[in-house]
Amino acid sequence: MSQELTSLLELLDLERIEQDIFRGSSRPAIVPRVFGGQVAAQALVAACRTVPAGRLPHSLHAYFLRSGDPGAPIVYTVDRIRDGRSFTTRRVVAVQHGQPIFHLSASFQVHEEGMEHQEPMPHAPDPETLPAAEEIVPRYRELFTDPQVPERLLKARAAVDLRYVEEPPFGRVGRPGEPRSQVWFRTNGKLDGELDDPMLHICLATYVSDMTLLDSVLLAHGRGGWAVGDVVGASLDHAMWFHRPFRADEWLLYDQESPTAQGGRGLAKGRIFTRDGRLVVSVIQEGVVRVPRQEGGAQPASPAAASR
Repeated sequence: MSQELTSLLELLDLERIEQDIFRGSSRPAIVPRVFGGQVAAQALVAACRTVPAGRLPHSLHAYFLRSGDPGAPIVYTVDRIRDGRSFTTRRVVAVQHGQPIFHLSASFQVHEEGMEHQEPMPHAPDPETLPAAEEIVPRYRELFTDPQVPERLLKARAAVDLRYVEEPPFGRVGRPGEPRSQVWFRTNGKLDGELDDPMLHICLATYVSDMTLLDSVLLAHGRGGWAVGDVVGASLDHAMWFHRPFRADEWLLYDQESPTAQGGRGLAKGRIFTRDGRLVVSVIQEGVVRVPRQEGGAQPASPAAASR
């Protein structure tokens, strides 16, 4: 297991400070705020630790309320909304500096057999044929306005082996195209022994789900993204449905598209498939996506200030 994955697992191993109150820390992100996937995954971890054994998350719905401070701890308070015969519901509020920064509702279910159908998996090349991030990011170094961005980008994603099927948004600046994007991903190391927990695989997929989902919005307009500096924005809300078991340490295809963008907001949808074609997760997110002020927009140019 890589040191970076070990560090991520430690990040998700929240400290329990009261029965339903937990505390977490943060890790560096590309922009000067807490990465949305981190707070979503940590909130889900907090909810999971209050649920009866044998019940796994089947959905979550979340709102990003304020930008998180990466230098301060985050306190997660869990409300035990309902424990039914088949379903359990939890609500989690993440707080920093006395203010809520994130709100999550999650539903859990005991295993049941039932009717089965799914969409077919889209075509994608084998992940082994695609370049890793360490090969891709340096190719576009000259596009990044901040020379430290490539190193920050690689460090922020080092726990995950994430491979773009086509060029990433920062490689297609100025070339509007189809609002679609695909990436393969898996953790940089195997989850063995006590780490091989279905809930942990789900929480890790939640962490990764926020990394590239808005790429499809950017691609439609030929924008390179936050690392390039030709847009400012942040996640607004995030929803996930977990359909079938999967492993986060085995290759997963994340197929993403954007049906619409308007009013400074972009909507993106994602489907996550196992390598053998099973649809395991569906994702929908809306985010703030704005043109920087120097290009004629009417919002702050700072990523943190423009987050809401």
